[in-house]
Amino acid sequence: MGLFDRISRVVRANMNDMVSKAEDPEKILEQALMDMQEDLIQLRQAVATAIAGQKRIEQQMNQAQTQAASWQQRAQLALQKGQEDLARQALSRKKTFNETAVALKTQLDQQAGQVDTLKRNLVALEGKIAEAKTKKDMLKARAQAAKAQEQLQSAVGRLSTNTSMAAFERMEEKVLSMEAKAQASAELAGTDLESQFVSLEAGGDVEDELAAMKAQLAGAPTATTALPPGAATPVSVSQPSTVDAELEALKRELDGL
Repeated sequence: MGLFDRISRVVRANMNDMVSKAEDPEKILEQALMDMQEDLIQLRQAVATAIAGQKRIEQQMNQAQTQAASWQQRAQLALQKGQEDLARQALSRKKTFNETAVALKTQLDQQAGQVDTLKRNLVALEGKIAEAKTKKDMLKARAQAAKAQEQLQSAVGRLSTNTSMAAFERMEEKVLSMEAKAQASAELAGTDLESQFVSLEAGGDVEDELAAMKAQLAGAPTATTALPPGAATPVSVSQPSTVDAELEALKRELDGL
């Protein structure tokens, strides 16, 4: 393979690729339909021309046949009048017109065949154009749907790698994190408040109990019980040292809570 052949093939391949990429289905469909309409106009003109030619040939054939019949009558008249040479010339003219009529009949048959072929082609082209018009709208709708789907897929593909989308997702994660932290702080605050109230309630019970014990100790009598003769000096019922020791023990127990 020569160098120029390879270059030519590369150039043709690139040109075909460029043309394929530049082809818009909607525009091509419209242009194809316009071309078919132009072909239809030209074909109709060809059919009309062929029919006109057929009629002209038919008229010429009829005229030739009429002239042949006329010279036949003249030959008979000349022969009746005893003009044999004149009758012979008339028959010669008749023969010429008969030959012309036969030739025109052959040409007329050929022309009629061409007209019939053109008419069939015209009917077929009209049917194709009608079908193409119907398909054009359907194909245009399908092309538009395919183009929209392709644009959607392209947009989705760009979103998956777009920095803006990544930033959006990052901010969404940040908001979720902030909400989680706020919820955790609220739960911790509620737990601390609950523990404070529990401590207050527990402390109130101890204080109430301590106050009750103090009141009991403050109101207790210090009288001595009667002793038999010769007994020792009476001793107080409640020893202060024992109470103080118990109080201290209670304080230490409270401090340890």
